[in-house]
Amino acid sequence: MRLIIHIALILTLAACAPRGKLTFHAGAGEVGEVQRIFVGTTRDIDETGFPSGKRGETLMLGSVDVSIPPDREPGSVIWPNRKTPSPQKHFLVDDFAVHETKAKFQAAIQRELRGRTGDARVAVIFVHGFNNRFSEGLYRFAQLVEDLNLPFLPVHYSWPSAGHPLGYGYDRDSMLFARDGLETLIETVSQAGAKDVLLVGHSMGALLTMESLRQLSIAGKTRTLNKIGGVVLLSPDIDIDIFRQQVKRIGNLPQPFFIFSSTKDRALRLSAGLTGQSERLGNTADIKPLADLNVTLVDLSAFSDGAQDHNVAFASPAFLRLLNSIPDIGGAYGGDASNRPGLLPGTVLVVQNATQLIIPNSLQ
Repeated sequence: MRLIIHIALILTLAACAPRGKLTFHAGAGEVGEVQRIFVGTTRDIDETGFPSGKRGETLMLGSVDVSIPPDREPGSVIWPNRKTPSPQKHFLVDDFAVHETKAKFQAAIQRELRGRTGDARVAVIFVHGFNNRFSEGLYRFAQLVEDLNLPFLPVHYSWPSAGHPLGYGYDRDSMLFARDGLETLIETVSQAGAKDVLLVGHSMGALLTMESLRQLSIAGKTRTLNKIGGVVLLSPDIDIDIFRQQVKRIGNLPQPFFIFSSTKDRALRLSAGLTGQSERLGNTADIKPLADLNVTLVDLSAFSDGAQDHNVAFASPAFLRLLNSIPDIGGAYGGDASNRPGLLPGTVLVVQNATQLIIPNSLQ
């Protein structure tokens, strides 16, 4: 009975968000706002030339020009219908380029970085979460970059999620399968001339991010680790004890190190229930288990609306508006760790080395 209830809940949560595939539309960028997203993926390439939900043996590198409609609500991703895609209304692909070698990929990044200064030379690598098709992770990241007007060079790591609400076991295995690919991508980008690399992992992608950091540490790749200028874990689907063990093996965490959580995250409550626990790292409200770690836990429970609880950090219009109110968001993420409590307004709780920020309803 309990398993049946869990399956029903997964299907209910999955039904909350629309799904879609990549749609090419030549000239879409002449109407929409274009975000060029560099891509690394360990997904297999299907017969149409697009990354699928199957696992690929090699890391494919490329770039995608995503056209974002000019008039939409912040936090929204609008999929085209099959018959009449419109750059005025829908997310579309204007160009998709595959770079055959790592050298060509790095050369493309170097061209993009040419003439940039300061935070514009920082690369941000986004790692999507459970139950994401290639198109969904890509468009979600493009939406986040656009809505926050991020100055960074955007890079997306797309691991082979099945893109199915009942594929949790497959996705967890795929996350482990994809660790080497993310490690290679971090090294490749850091060697391409980026000033720093900021890692952003969502949901199960946060677990993948931590695993790749652990691998870099075990391999003694100090030069690459020193290039990582910060880590952001959004709704991380990570067992808290496992997180502590990962941190122990990594050693000194990159700074700043943010964990965005929500006690109202139903997806993580379900994930915890499947493992016989009460909470995961991404829905905890208790900072004490993290007290000896140099991390900042940001509680976004006040921004949960019941529909986007698991995506609240990049899908809540109110929270995105709040982030946009920070005068220098590039400096906020990449600046001195000692300034972290002042980045966002709210209640600040400091326990040993950890900081907790609780953002109230009144700031929406």
